Amino acid sequence: MEIVLAIAIGVLTACGVWLLLRPRTYQVIMGLCLLSYGVNLFIFSTGRLALDSEPVLIPGVPETLQNYTDPMPQALVLTAIVIGFAMTALFLVVLLAQRGFWGNDHVDGQGDAE
Repeated sequence: MEIVLAIAIGVLTACGVWLLLRPRTYQVIMGLCLLSYGVNLFIFSTGRLALDSEPVLIPGVPETLQNYTDPMPQALVLTAIVIGFAMTALFLVVLLAQRGFWGNDHVDGQGDAE
């Protein structure tokens, strides 16, 4: 299970970085999304992959992380998802404004060499 999660984090991060280096704005936005998904998975995995761990305190069970799931990474990932959604919406508005002003969607503002 851990190797699958590590491969998924690596693939998402690599694809995100590759798309960030592309010349078009839409590809940069998609790269930021993929990179944020990879980071979210990484933060989520720091909470320890555990099966059959209780998320809520139960009477009679010792209050240690050996018996429960750590809620902090889950809260951080949930917050990051909300912030990432707002960031993506803002970047899409900027993309549409840039396309309207300059007529292209290149990061540097210059069109294709003809």
